[in-house]
Amino acid sequence: MAAYTASTLGDSVYHLALSWAAVRGGTPAEAGLVLAVSAVPRALLMLGGGVVADRFGPRRVVVVSDTVRCLVVLAVAASLFLSSPGLWFLAAVALVFGCVDALFMPAVGALPPRIAPRDQLARVQGLRGLAYRAGLVLGAPLGGLAVALGGAAAAFGTAALLFAFSLPLLLALRVAPLPGDQAANAGGTAVRDLADGLRYIRRHQVLGPLMIVIALSDLCFVGPLNVGLALLSDARGWGAAGIGWVLAGFGTGAGAASLLLTVRGRIPRAGAVMAWTITLGAVSIAALAYVPLLPVAVAVALCVGLLAGLSGALCGALTQTECDPAYLGRVTSVSHFFSLGVAPLSFPLTGAAVGLWGPGPVFTASAAICALGGVYALSVRALRRAELPR
Repeated sequence: MAAYTASTLGDSVYHLALSWAAVRGGTPAEAGLVLAVSAVPRALLMLGGGVVADRFGPRRVVVVSDTVRCLVVLAVAASLFLSSPGLWFLAAVALVFGCVDALFMPAVGALPPRIAPRDQLARVQGLRGLAYRAGLVLGAPLGGLAVALGGAAAAFGTAALLFAFSLPLLLALRVAPLPGDQAANAGGTAVRDLADGLRYIRRHQVLGPLMIVIALSDLCFVGPLNVGLALLSDARGWGAAGIGWVLAGFGTGAGAASLLLTVRGRIPRAGAVMAWTITLGAVSIAALAYVPLLPVAVAVALCVGLLAGLSGALCGALTQTECDPAYLGRVTSVSHFFSLGVAPLSFPLTGAAVGLWGPGPVFTASAAICALGGVYALSVRALRRAELPR
């Protein structure tokens, strides 16, 4: 978990450094394009990343991915220190990171069952959530301090050190083989492996419906939170400080959900709880657009974070406990494909929709689709009755 925390913290510092370097080196539109470059290869290659994780093992893929990120960011820091490369150079770096993310994310998702017993996977999901929140909370001020002291080069160097710190911890990690691991190396092409994984998901009574639930909830949740929230704050006159307070409320709620799972270790009737938290979280998202006062909006955002954090962790735990180990990388890549690959591509659409119709209708429509995912989960008996191992 320390390795994951360091890697997440490095990722947060890297994104801040890239944003700063891109803004300093070009127009706002050009900077936006540089930051968006990584989303395309991540979406295109995510499913292939699951095949790679199953074939070569998630630990090996995570180690190689973090090594590549460390070397690339270190090279960027040296280049910025010695010269002033153009935006094309930063875009190339973002492109490489998008490709590496497509390998790293499915492998990280497939790793927990190999390092923890099945009855502890919900607790591992809680710990991962806490580590991720810590990376977001600490990464921004750490990156900002590095920029203030030494510019973008120092920030990229800090990110490289954090990636480097995670490597010996990952190499020391003991990974237990799981039944079915050998099946992943039985031969066949990568395309055949991917098709086999998709058939496995489609035929599985729990995983098939669960992937649909993840797609519906994530595709319509990420846009309002990342883009719609800024436009909502501007419309309400809350300003940049208002965005910070609302995001702080969301982060506090999500952190509380992760802490709950970490302490309890198991949530009874996990499938039903996941479905209800998705549905109630969708209602909270819709309510956020109609709240006129900032303190109330912060309270609503806290509820959104608590419910979304709990449902997301349960989705991950159910995925890992229900899946055959031989398919775990591919199944994880499908879930990440929607949440981390396709969902960010909806940002321009969300912004355009809010500009045309205002935040209220857009938040409500997004919440309705999210709620549809929760209602669908309740309607599928196998998913509704899914349990985490005792």
